[in-house]
Amino acid sequence: MISRVKYCFLVLVLYGFSWSAAAADNRVTDIDFTSLSSDQFEISLQFSQLPTQPKSYEIAEPARLVLDFAGVQSQLAKKKYPLSFENARDAVVVSDGSRTRLIVNLNESAPFVTRIEGDRLLVKVGAAKTAQTSAMPIASTYTEGGDETRTDFADLSAALTGVDFRRDATGAGLIKLDLSDPAVNIDINKTGSKIRLEFYQTELPDHLDRRLDVVDFATPVTAIDTVQQGSTTVVTIEAEGQYDYLAYQADKQYMVSIKPLTAAEVELKNKKFDFTGDRLSLNFQDIEVRSVLQLIADFTSLNLVASDTVTGSITLRLDKVPWDQALEIVLKAKGLDKRQEGNVLMVAPAAEIAEQERLQVEANKQLQELAPLETAFVRIKYADAAEIFELFTADDSQSGQSGGATEGNATTSILSQRGSAIVDERTNTIILTDTEDKIDEFKRLISEIDVPIKQVLIEARIVIANTDFKKELGVTWGLAGLDKLSGGQFSSANGDRSLGFSGRRSGLAPGAGVVESFTYQADEVEVDDGPDGLPFTLDDIVTVTQNYDFGLGDSLAVDLGVANPTGAFSLGYLTDNFLIDLELSALESDGYGEIVSQPKVLTGDKQQAVIKSGTEIAYQKATSSGATSIEFKEAVLQLEVTPQITPDNRIIMDLLVSQDSVGAFTPTGEPSIDITQIETQALVGDGQTLVLGGIFQTEEVKGTEKVPMLGDIPFLGKLFRNDLRNIEKREILIFITPKIIDDNLLDR
Repeated sequence: MISRVKYCFLVLVLYGFSWSAAAADNRVTDIDFTSLSSDQFEISLQFSQLPTQPKSYEIAEPARLVLDFAGVQSQLAKKKYPLSFENARDAVVVSDGSRTRLIVNLNESAPFVTRIEGDRLLVKVGAAKTAQTSAMPIASTYTEGGDETRTDFADLSAALTGVDFRRDATGAGLIKLDLSDPAVNIDINKTGSKIRLEFYQTELPDHLDRRLDVVDFATPVTAIDTVQQGSTTVVTIEAEGQYDYLAYQADKQYMVSIKPLTAAEVELKNKKFDFTGDRLSLNFQDIEVRSVLQLIADFTSLNLVASDTVTGSITLRLDKVPWDQALEIVLKAKGLDKRQEGNVLMVAPAAEIAEQERLQVEANKQLQELAPLETAFVRIKYADAAEIFELFTADDSQSGQSGGATEGNATTSILSQRGSAIVDERTNTIILTDTEDKIDEFKRLISEIDVPIKQVLIEARIVIANTDFKKELGVTWGLAGLDKLSGGQFSSANGDRSLGFSGRRSGLAPGAGVVESFTYQADEVEVDDGPDGLPFTLDDIVTVTQNYDFGLGDSLAVDLGVANPTGAFSLGYLTDNFLIDLELSALESDGYGEIVSQPKVLTGDKQQAVIKSGTEIAYQKATSSGATSIEFKEAVLQLEVTPQITPDNRIIMDLLVSQDSVGAFTPTGEPSIDITQIETQALVGDGQTLVLGGIFQTEEVKGTEKVPMLGDIPFLGKLFRNDLRNIEKREILIFITPKIIDDNLLDR
């Protein structure tokens, strides 16, 4: 019995693995669309294996049907399929490797059912929904007021089981409606400021038949009212202000998100639809135009003045349109136009209004020509009066006086033809002579542009870090010997034999050093003329003894020592006819240096600022005539910046940052300059630090000096070579921090 249970368990496990592997390998191989009667259509999906029921949900706004197939991949040639059905625009099939999604974009929400026929899955859109899970009655048990109550939903196919509201991080109101059956037929529409949801054949429990006041949540939603109307559950969402909503269904949850619109979104919405008045409905057959205008005036509480030439009748049927759009339609239909001054609306034929305005313009022009001239002194506070004057004159040669009637003069848009302007540079004043209206207009313009510009403090930080490491190991040793038969010998102050240790080779020889002494015994030499007139004989022996200093440097065999060692070790051995000495010298150095330069400069908006600090190097340079002249080269730390403050208080900077230093001199005596420079444009927030750039340099040198062949001998070769290793690192970073100076600080 136990063996049979184990066998059945193993079979079930293997079957589960095979089923999951098969599901993972399932693929959509074909898709087909078929038109049915009564505005219905059917979608047929062909699978490579037996399909499973997909996870489906609907979105009400925009109307959309979504089906997810887990563990299925798509092998379709296209992703988007245009549809010509009355209630469908297109279908989209997308796959990410782990699932495939079918999206059907509808013109309006519609019910749907799915069924599986072999290796095909059929989706019928537009059919009446039926419960797909169970045909048995659905019941719900809940507790209210401490008493347990049972509500039987056997009469209706579904029920609304929960209503919840919350506020998300963006300030939107989120309404969550729980359903007992995901196949509920739902209708949603917006009327005025209310959103109405109708759940057909859906029962509402008594404890959910209530009104929720959600004003305290600070969202566009003010109240949620849930009522039962026959076999339909109606949920009314009351909202205020400008908002947008999105409704979608995920399995047994129906979600409605109501998001407040920003000022930019409201402006964009108004641009799409220019009419924003309260809505009204008009349905008249052959009504006088003057009566329609009176109805609109009464609806808007405006005072109406209609010309005597406004006549005729009109037939119209307008349902819930903005009143300003209805007025525009009536005026266009009868060739009329309107002008509104305050709460007075004047209506007349368009040609009549245009003629009245033309006559008014000519009358104003005549009054302007007859108006007396006045003189005004406009003191410029912050700008340069001459520069402002140039804004209104096209001819720069007129630097002293400009009249509005001058040909090519741009002041005709500000001053009249009789007007003139003079600039007093000493007091930074513009003297105007014109009519009172033009002078007032000019003063209003000056008050807008003659304002203090913002100032920016630019802080730059240039960090240069240098790191170097040097290691050198060398050897110096010498060797000398004499033939004792020749009579030569070495001698020292310590005796004929000595073994010495020292930190330097010079310490091996005390006093004046080692003294070399040897004797020459000459052979008999026959000469023609000796000192006594007789030739030398073989018995004549001349002994020559010569003493002189014998330094250690005279016996060098290998000289590969370190030039300026930080440490040395010397060993010497001396006999009466043999000398050997050895010196090991080593050098190791490690250094770190950091140079921080921090120039600061204060400048105005769009004003270039330059700050320099450094030296000018003088040098002689030959001219073409052969003479020499003195010239200079700069080696300075320089910050050159032109800031531009944006409307959102950020800063655009044109930057040039450089730090130069004196390098090596050329053979002609001209100095070279080591340049560190960056030139760029950057956008930075107020007070933020920007890393403009960096340079990182690494130089590593390894060298060996050795005696040929001898220096290559393993181990012993170290006595015949000098090893050098040198590492230098240089890092440069440039930081920029702009700060906008508060205007309040300038007044303190």
